[in-house]
Amino acid sequence: MTHLTTGDRGSRRLRRLERNALWAACATALSLTASGCVVVHGERVVLPSATQAEAAKALDQFTAAYNKADQAYDGSLDAEYTTGALGAIDGARLKAGKVNNPGGNPQHTPLTLTDATYTIPKKAGWPRWFVADAKANKGGDARWVLVFTRGDLSEPWQAAYLTLVAQGALPEFSKDKDGWAEAVPADSAELTRAPQDLSKDYTAYLKDGGGVFADGAYTSTLRTTRAKNAEKPGLVQQYIDEPLSGGEFAPLALRTADGGALVFFSSHHYVKQTAATGASVPAPNVSVKALTTGEIKQSLTMEFVANEIALDPVKGSGDGKVSLLSRLEGLTGAKGE
Repeated sequence: MTHLTTGDRGSRRLRRLERNALWAACATALSLTASGCVVVHGERVVLPSATQAEAAKALDQFTAAYNKADQAYDGSLDAEYTTGALGAIDGARLKAGKVNNPGGNPQHTPLTLTDATYTIPKKAGWPRWFVADAKANKGGDARWVLVFTRGDLSEPWQAAYLTLVAQGALPEFSKDKDGWAEAVPADSAELTRAPQDLSKDYTAYLKDGGGVFADGAYTSTLRTTRAKNAEKPGLVQQYIDEPLSGGEFAPLALRTADGGALVFFSSHHYVKQTAATGASVPAPNVSVKALTTGEIKQSLTMEFVANEIALDPVKGSGDGKVSLLSRLEGLTGAKGE
């Protein structure tokens, strides 16, 4: 026969109380779940990033803030609702506008976004994010494609990526029976290139070429244009490209119906114009001048941030090349020397 000491009996009683408490907690959680009020750990539980209504509200809030900032040329008015590549581009645009028009934007036309559709991935962990595709009254017939992200429930939704895409050019996305999309991990080995490597791959391609990317306006044609502009009488133009993929510039990818991914990523670029002795650098436009530090004597270095959308196929499929669907870049700074 086993004899229990007072300490053994106390331990047994404590474990029994803990089990009872656990069962009570489980029962409470089940009750809350049934009522729709359960609180879960976002870092572990697979959930839709947002509801359709929340996504629509986020787009409305961004549009309202964007219009206020554009009208006043005041970046503080939409800074809360932008981040990443879009935040860098938009902030610089507003800064330059304020320098040239301290009283606000004399040509302001409110942005309107209509016919919006939302692709919302179901995922665990933060950041949560979704894609909005809308018709705009700016940019011609192209659709505005924005990616909204947030780091936790206390943060507002922020637009991190914005590109313009031709009507019907977006691929079909993989969705579950409830209509939720699938986020692809940044380090996925299933694709031609891992999303986390695309910024590095793209900037390396712009410098040296290679076989990673399919020919197109933002790849082979851009390299050809750069080569033509590299040297002109009395002027040398140099290009420096750097990857941009950390923190708020992290790539985001959605699974497409064919098993590949649509990847949003950022990149960082410099264009340096150096005049020959006796010549001068072409006069910059007013926006460049507004963002320029230093005095332009012999050279001008312009800094840009770009955001791209890439179709990244399943490894081993088709020609095995990544295609760039869209690219939007903006001047973020300049330096004269």
